[in-house]
This record gives sequence, structure tokens and C-alpha cells, in this order.
Amino acid sequence: MAQKKTRKRTKSARPAAKRRSSAVKKKKLTRKQIRNRHVLIFILCLIGFAGMLYLGISALRYAGEEEAARRSEVSSGENSGGGPQQWQKEGAPYIDVQLLTPNEYSRPQIAIEQVKYIAIHYTANPGATAQANRDYFENLASTHETKVSSHFVVGLEGEVIQCIPTSEMSYATNSRNVDTVSIECCHMDETGMFQDATYQSVVKLAAWLCTRFGLTEENVIRHYDVTGKNCPKYYVENPDAWIRMKADIASQIQEDYVLQENLRYQ
Repeated sequence: MAQKKTRKRTKSARPAAKRRSSAVKKKKLTRKQIRNRHVLIFILCLIGFAGMLYLGISALRYAGEEEAARRSEVSSGENSGGGPQQWQKEGAPYIDVQLLTPNEYSRPQIAIEQVKYIAIHYTANPGATAQANRDYFENLASTHETKVSSHFVVGLEGEVIQCIPTSEMSYATNSRNVDTVSIECCHMDETGMFQDATYQSVVKLAAWLCTRFGLTEENVIRHYDVTGKNCPKYYVENPDAWIRMKADIASQIQEDYVLQENLRYQ
């Protein structure tokens, strides 16, 4: 009986391929991880760019709002219109708007719901300028020395600097801070008497603010009238001088109403 020939089987390449598959698979997974990592980095970069873009737009918007406030917002938060030149036409002295940086020591940004009084103060530092007093208020954000400020400072030559919008509270008139716009006045000597240029600007500013908020000269007060403090010194120690100032403010209020009425028909 013939024996059946058996064919010697040779190993096929397929099992070898199977042996290499784990290595290939590992290599492919590594490439996938790298690709995913690149995608993740790209996404994070996009998120970072979007965040920087948002912060940039927010900073520009804030700067624009601050500049708009510096140029045109001097009244109670309502649209006051115009600017320093327009306000002069309405009876105000020229107002240099230099708003303080918001901070808890001089510009807390607490809203005044309704202005009821205009308070007159004196700086109690003879010879100091309006700019020096304004800068002192600004530096309190860093020094934390005390809490004090004023809406306006009137200088030795009659210059007027606005430090705080009248829609916000200042630290000047104690319990009346919540409803009072304060005017700090510079003076040359220890008497506290205002120079003529200072006096004229105070009268014009107080009168113009009265027309803005529907007030009369009776709503113009001294720091003394709130706390009994000797401020403004000369106009506490010389009551007749205070009476004259209020009379001058009353006259200026009437002039301002005429100016403002005429402007409506121009």
C-alpha cells in the first residue's frame, strides 16, 4: 500500500504579522496621543487668545467710559450735556475734570440718590493749590492715610478741579455726605479768607450747581452747619461774610436761570 505523502508545511508570514501587531498598535496609539495633544494645545491657545481679546476690549471700554466721564459727566448722573465750555455758558466757572481713581479712601463710588445741599469747606492748608489738594486725594488710594475727598476744589486763582462726579459720594461733610455736593476752597493764610478770584469761582460754582439740582441759596451750607467744625474758618468766624456770600450766590442763581433760558431759544 502506497504511503500517502505528507507535505511539509512551512510557516506562513501571517503569524509573524500577528506578533508585530502589538508593536504597531502601540506606535499608532503614541501618534494618536501626540495628535490629541496638539489639538488640545491649539484649543488652549484659542481660549487664551479669546481671553486676552476680551480683556483688551474691556480695558478699552473702561478707558472710554472714564474719558467720557472726565469730559462730560459733572452732574447728578443724568445726561448733563456739553462740557466745560457749555457749562460756562450756563453760568459755571471753567471746570477742569480730573476724576480720582476709584478707591475706598477718596472715591468709594457710593451713589448719591438725591443732592439736597451744596457744602462749602476750606482746605486748612494755607497756600496749597487746587492741584496739590486734588493729588493728595488721589494718593490716598496708596497711602491709606485717611478717608477724605471733595467733589470740587477751587484754587487760589479761581481755578476749579472736579475730583468726583456729583452722582457719587465724597468724604467731606460727615453725616451729610449721602446727599451733599462738597466744594473745598484754597486760601492764602491762616485767616481762611478766600482770595477774590477764589470767592468769585465759589459763588459761580455753587449757584450753577443749585440750578442743576433745583436748589436755592438756602441749600448752600458750611461744614460748620453740619458738625460745628470751624470750617470754612473765615466764614464761620465772620457771619456777615457768610451772609454776603449767600446773597451773592442767590443773585448768581437768578442770572444763571436767565442764561439757561436764553440758551434754549438759541
